[in-house]
Amino acid sequence: MDWIKKRNSWFVIGVFLLILTTLVIADTRPGNHPFQKDTVITVGVFSDSYWEVQNGYSYRILEDAIEIFEKEHEGVRVEYVSGLLKENYSEWLAEQMVLGKAPDVFLVFGEHFSDFTEIGALKDLESFMEKDTLFSADRFYTSAFQCGQYGGKQYALPYECAPKLMFVNKTILDEEGIALPGEEWTWDDFYGICSKVTKDKDGNGVPDQFGVVGYTWADAFDANGVELFNAQGTECRLTGEAVREAILFMEELEGLHDGYHVTSKDFDLGKVAFQPMLFSEYRAYKPYPLSIKKYSGFEWECIPMPSGSRGDNVAELDTLLLAMNEDTKQPEYAWELMKLLSGDERIQSEVFTYSEGVSVLRDVTESDETLQLLIESSGDNMGLNLRVLSDAVEGAVVSRGFRGREEAEAEVDRAVRDIMEGSSNISMEQIIWNREIDHFLKDHNRR
Repeated sequence: MDWIKKRNSWFVIGVFLLILTTLVIADTRPGNHPFQKDTVITVGVFSDSYWEVQNGYSYRILEDAIEIFEKEHEGVRVEYVSGLLKENYSEWLAEQMVLGKAPDVFLVFGEHFSDFTEIGALKDLESFMEKDTLFSADRFYTSAFQCGQYGGKQYALPYECAPKLMFVNKTILDEEGIALPGEEWTWDDFYGICSKVTKDKDGNGVPDQFGVVGYTWADAFDANGVELFNAQGTECRLTGEAVREAILFMEELEGLHDGYHVTSKDFDLGKVAFQPMLFSEYRAYKPYPLSIKKYSGFEWECIPMPSGSRGDNVAELDTLLLAMNEDTKQPEYAWELMKLLSGDERIQSEVFTYSEGVSVLRDVTESDETLQLLIESSGDNMGLNLRVLSDAVEGAVVSRGFRGREEAEAEVDRAVRDIMEGSSNISMEQIIWNREIDHFLKDHNRR
């Protein structure tokens, strides 16, 4: 009987060892063991459109990217929190960072990029780009790619963008016998057309047709080559002839309206020849799926912004960025996911299908497929020249962000308004206001 007991004991031990060996072998193959946990990568996103437009496809691009990523990386799962609105997203992200629960990869608004970078929340991507032989920065639009740089280093990749273009009411120009401006038109051309079309058409003594609405001092500064702040955000550059010319030009434009406050509604009603607009807004109100075309009763087209005497036909680029958490435990997988979202043509082409922005990849934006898609979605050719769009993105002004830039720009706005409304020497007022804004910047940097 003892030998039977011993044999049974050895049998039990053998079976146990066999099961243990099987479990160990299974554990080396991702997904084969029922108790094995997948590696999880988390993504920070928001539920509505970055471009302030109703959009029922807010997660579609991400979910398509996740499907591709998980197929290519067995045993890795991607998760995201749904339901966060854009207006609450940045605050939520900051809270998650404080709690040490920030996602591995997350979207960053251009206006908040410098804030997150300065507090050390974003991982430096330089080493990833250098080691990755499949990564090429040249595939991106230069300006869009530079939007993710801070202090000479790359902390984010561009996800989608929208350049500012000048939108033209062609019907007004046709009625006035004015040719559509060329792509290299200037302030002189701009002012000449605005002057000619501004008039009192019904004879009641008040102008009811206007040249432009929405053209700002910031647009004028960009067009005349003005770099308003230094890279560190410690000095303002409100003095100088380029700034003076921009302010004088703004005074001339506003003087055409004879005190009437022109609004966007006037443009909607077909009473204004020009309005600067992000391409995303242009796209949002042309397609049929939105049921009602915002602008009706006139033909319109997009062209580059006019250039000042010292600048070019450029404007600032609005870019949504993609960054990596400095404290991520899965940096390699996070980098692969970022590359897929920002640099894969399959995913980037969906920007034109499920968003109102523009792809950050040249080959995608300039493709025949993109042109056809935009024509089909709008019901007409939208007066669209893809080369004009592509050039607008490539040559766009990159705003060097720094903490407190919004507040500093508000001070500049106050300064420009004061100078334009005053009657004293403009150059002297520039110097006075420049000193005041420099003091503001120094006080802000001490906090």
